[in-house]
Amino acid sequence: MSWRRNERPSKNPEPWEAQFFVFQGPTSFHVIQISTFANSTWAQNQGSGWLDNLQLYGWDSDPGTTIFLKPWSKGNFSDEEVTELEELFRVYLIGFTLEVQDHVSEFQLEYPFVIQGIAGCELHPGKAVESFLKGAFGGLDFVSIKNDSCAPVPEGGSMAQRFYELIIQYHAICDTIAKLLLETCPRYFLSVLDAGKAELQRQVKPEAWLSSGPTPGPGRLLLVCHVSGFYPKPVWVMWMRGEQEEPGTQQGDIMPNANWTWHLRATLDVAAGEAAGLSCRVKHSSLGDQDIVLYWGHPTSTGLIFVAIIVSSLILLICLALWFWRRWSYLTIL
Repeated sequence: MSWRRNERPSKNPEPWEAQFFVFQGPTSFHVIQISTFANSTWAQNQGSGWLDNLQLYGWDSDPGTTIFLKPWSKGNFSDEEVTELEELFRVYLIGFTLEVQDHVSEFQLEYPFVIQGIAGCELHPGKAVESFLKGAFGGLDFVSIKNDSCAPVPEGGSMAQRFYELIIQYHAICDTIAKLLLETCPRYFLSVLDAGKAELQRQVKPEAWLSSGPTPGPGRLLLVCHVSGFYPKPVWVMWMRGEQEEPGTQQGDIMPNANWTWHLRATLDVAAGEAAGLSCRVKHSSLGDQDIVLYWGHPTSTGLIFVAIIVSSLILLICLALWFWRRWSYLTIL
């Protein structure tokens, strides 16, 4: 099934397609929908919009309005365009909920259940922008749209086929989806990249420190390299012996901080007698060629943290002593 509107040229690239390749930054924009159906009368829809791993907005299902999380989350879209899109999604979610509830028996669904959807557009190196939409039920995809075509997903079985046959009957919905995926999404993607360029292209240097984790076993150490506060997200962290990478390095997931930066930790399980000479190396775009290198047992790791705690405690004790002395002096005068 084709989702491209007949009047749109099929080969000539749009002006925004060439501009995407100049920008070095996020490579995808997508919207996530999570619809929970508790019973035949209660359902909840949650939505959010993401630029790669950066959330730009959320959807409040009660009033049906968008919560923008960045000053530039609207891109260069006018307030009228944003309002139209909000109304479109509000009507869509109402209609989607009713349609699902009307076809519960036909699709042999059992309450409670959750339907998930993701739609957006992404940039592939050396290629044009690609639009996509996927729907999933019970953890399995059941429908997939990629650029011009829509098809049931084989893993979805007979339910996927029935859903596909149902949706293609709604030509107005198909046309709306085609316009959103092929026109609105790329245009919004480009505009939000431009509007948020100052923040998206910023470079924030990471901070790093070393510590020991829970003892893995007798005579062994768990070395932990903490890296935090960096942006953008791509980072390389590795335990090293000299210039050789330690193959046992375990890098955890890169997790977000509250200030829109990232953090992670890399661990290494070693025999206690083999820890000497090990170092943690951190590479990040904000550092240029100046990698961060922390040596195990060097005062730049746990030693500095210990010294900082001692110094802070001494300062606090001195302040308390001065306060009590002034308080005592004042009472003596009285």
